[in-house]
This record gives sequence, C-alpha cells and structure tokens, in this order.
Amino acid sequence: MDRNKKQLIIAVCILSLTLLFGISAKFFSPHDPYKTDLSIALLSPCAEYPFGTDNLGRCILSRVLEGAATSIFSAVFVVLCVSVIGTAVGICAGFFGGTVDKVLMRLTMIVQAFPSYVLAVAIAGMLGTGMKNAVIALVVMYWTIYARLSRSLVMQIRNENYIKVAKLCGAGNGDILLKYILPNVLSPLIVTAALDIAGMMLSMAGLSFLGLGAQPPLVEWGILISNSRNFLQVAPWCLVFPSLFLFLVVVLFNFAGDRLRDYMALKGEN
Repeated sequence: MDRNKKQLIIAVCILSLTLLFGISAKFFSPHDPYKTDLSIALLSPCAEYPFGTDNLGRCILSRVLEGAATSIFSAVFVVLCVSVIGTAVGICAGFFGGTVDKVLMRLTMIVQAFPSYVLAVAIAGMLGTGMKNAVIALVVMYWTIYARLSRSLVMQIRNENYIKVAKLCGAGNGDILLKYILPNVLSPLIVTAALDIAGMMLSMAGLSFLGLGAQPPLVEWGILISNSRNFLQVAPWCLVFPSLFLFLVVVLFNFAGDRLRDYMALKGEN
C-alpha cells in the first residue's frame, strides 16, 4: 500500500473514531452527568471520580463525555450547512455568470466585509441564547468561504470541452450542474470542510463560553469551561479537563484534515 492510501486511511479512521466517540461517549460515563451532590462539591480527582467534581458535585469525567456529542456534532452540522449553502451559491454564480453572479457575489462581499466572529456574536446576541441560534449565527457568517471557493473552481471548468459537449447533446443546466460541474469541484470543498470542523468546534465553544450558545441543562464543552473559570484557583481540574478534551479533538480533526488535503493534492498531481 502506497503512502497516499495510508494517509487517506489514517484520516478516515481518525474522523470515524472521533465521530463514533461522540455518539457513544455517554455509554462510558461512570456516573450520571446531571446528578448533583453538594457533599462532594469540588472534590479533587480520585479513583471514583478520575476528573474530580464540579461546584455542584457532578462528575466532571461524565460531563465531559456527555458533552462530546454536543460539541462534535454541532460543529459537523454547522460545517455541513455552510458547505451546502455556500457551494450552491458559488456554483450558481460561477456557472450562470452575468447578473446572477453579480448579485450573489455582492451579497457574499457584504457578509465578508464584517469581522467573521464579531458578526457571529452579534447575530447570536440578537437572536437570543441557545444552541439553535448559535448554529444560525455561524451558518450566516461562514457560508461565504465555500461560495467564493466553489465559484472560482466552477469558473475554471465551465468552458471545458466536456461541458460544451454536454450542452450540444441537449443536457439541461440542472443536469450539467449535478453530473459534470459538482463532481469536479467536490474534492477541494471536502478538504476545506474537513479542515473547518476543528475551527467550528472552537467557534461553537466560544459562543457557549460567552453565554450565547448551548444553555443548561445541555452539556457542551464551552459551557463546562465557562462554568469552571470562577473556580480556577481552588479547583483547576474543573477547567483543565474540558479544555484538554477540546484541545485534543481539535488537534485530531486538524491532523485528519491535513492528511486528507495532502492525499488529494498528491492524487491531483498524479
């Protein structure tokens, strides 16, 4: 097996294992992540509570595992939404050109004129707190990346001979977009999406940290970090372990995205 295939397998395995962990993490929880017991509040790590307990006596390990699904899949869902919306806008702009291109790209430029995360915070603040509104805020902000990328890719291939042949054979615009344009621009978009998951996890955690994302009783890593900052001096484990898990998962997604990008680049050269 050559190096390229090994890199792809590593990337797929890491992404699959990480997503599987997000689904099944709660089954490995040693305690009820929502059960409070003030008699063991801020208990330091021990055999029964490996990560210690928080200010309400809840098992931090169980809460970190419970929050894995929320943190990981909310980021994956946002990336899926922005990639679909942005790709659709970019493909239409690049393929049809003219007025359609001008209108869609002006809209894209208007959104991109604002600092990305600042606008996301503003939108989430206007819509109100909650995971749903945080997702909407991030989708509204980040679809432009995929719109510009897909548009540039479409403009490179829209005048290729196989597109002209398809038109001469009577293929409609819908068939050309789905059968000839989309398959040829998917690879760079998939790599971009894989690389964006890690950043989106940090963005979602940031909104939750600011009180604009997920709200109790929903467990999410950003909430755990935010709730633990007041106990940093007396119970640092409350902050360290959720932050460590967030860091490790972000690194894993970045590694997988890098390996996937390298594989696609080498495959394109060959």
